[in-house]
Amino acid sequence: MGAYDIIEKKRDGKELTKEEIQYMVMGFMKGEIPDYQMSAFLMAVFLNGMSEQETMYLTKIMAVSGKQADLNRIEGIKVDKHSTGGVGDTTTLVVAPVAAACGVPVAKMSGRGLGHTGGTIDKLESIPGFCTSMEIEEFIRQVNEIGIAVTGQTTDLAPADKKIYALRDVTATVDSIPLIASSIMSKKLAAEMVKIGNQAGKKTIALITDMNEPLGDMVGNALEVIEAIEILKGKRKGKLYEVSVELASYMLLLSDKAETYEEAKIKVGQMIENGQGLKKMEEFIRFQKGDVSVISDYSRFPKAEIQMNVISERYGYVHRIDCEEIGKTSILLGGGRITKDSKIDLSVGIEIKKRIGDRVEQGEVLAVIYANQEEKGREACKKIRDAYTITDEKTMRVTPVICKII
Repeated sequence: MGAYDIIEKKRDGKELTKEEIQYMVMGFMKGEIPDYQMSAFLMAVFLNGMSEQETMYLTKIMAVSGKQADLNRIEGIKVDKHSTGGVGDTTTLVVAPVAAACGVPVAKMSGRGLGHTGGTIDKLESIPGFCTSMEIEEFIRQVNEIGIAVTGQTTDLAPADKKIYALRDVTATVDSIPLIASSIMSKKLAAEMVKIGNQAGKKTIALITDMNEPLGDMVGNALEVIEAIEILKGKRKGKLYEVSVELASYMLLLSDKAETYEEAKIKVGQMIENGQGLKKMEEFIRFQKGDVSVISDYSRFPKAEIQMNVISERYGYVHRIDCEEIGKTSILLGGGRITKDSKIDLSVGIEIKKRIGDRVEQGEVLAVIYANQEEKGREACKKIRDAYTITDEKTMRVTPVICKII
């Protein structure tokens, strides 16, 4: 058995055995299989996919590649949420404090930005002083004490996933269902929270949401945290608010904090309206050593030096927004990674001013670019303008925010 033969087999669309997948993953972990061969393997998986059995093997192998955390010491029914990736998707920073305020223990392991999508850990690090690295004992203690903790993946928890995750980010192999599924679920397995959803008898609910445009109005690390705070203050609605309320409601149902969906949704709405969600956010930031003053003083966040307006060159209605291009433009500005070791600029990003269905006048602002380099800002303006399709007639059929619940 060798890496070349396994790559060739998957390249030709054949199904791999557990032993062959284990050989690739563990060989890569030990440094016996170089980056270029693992990159070829990931591309073969990206192009040909994996069977359900292969995905299960990959998940379990990554889950046992390091230590496994026992979260049984956390009181009550623990909940977590994970996204397959989105642009302007800041749901965790709204959902987690609100659910915790409702009495649901939120034990959350999050990742960094991957491909054109943002990562919760990067966003949280835009809060001055915020610590995203926690030992498991501290993590458990914090969830028991205040009902919420969010940590990055430690070096010894599913380390194979962490190493492969970084490689996928820079080899255009992010958008692969088996790799996404195994990455997400191996982290949950390692924390003994879920196996492969309901196959392991764990309560799991999936929301299929509209990704035809950015979920929130802000795209970029510090900008997205500000938007989450604004939602918790009751000052913003929109799609990000809607999806966050839905997610939090189902988290209440899974944790038995509500008997019906309707009851759960009422409780979630109350926690935003009465400020308890915001109060829990403050407590969460304080416990993880962040600067709580950001809640009331947004100037404490990293701030981009340049703002540029993206101007519409015609009148009409927004028919389409290239969501992926928005995410890629954020990376161009420095808000995401180009290489595994890239340093992220936490201050840059894009503010969406016009969404699908909106009427636009010639000369009106479609979006605002936040940049620290004028040349990149000008390039970003062009890319965002090109990401908008404006037509004479209004788009009558708009995809619902929640397309399906599984």
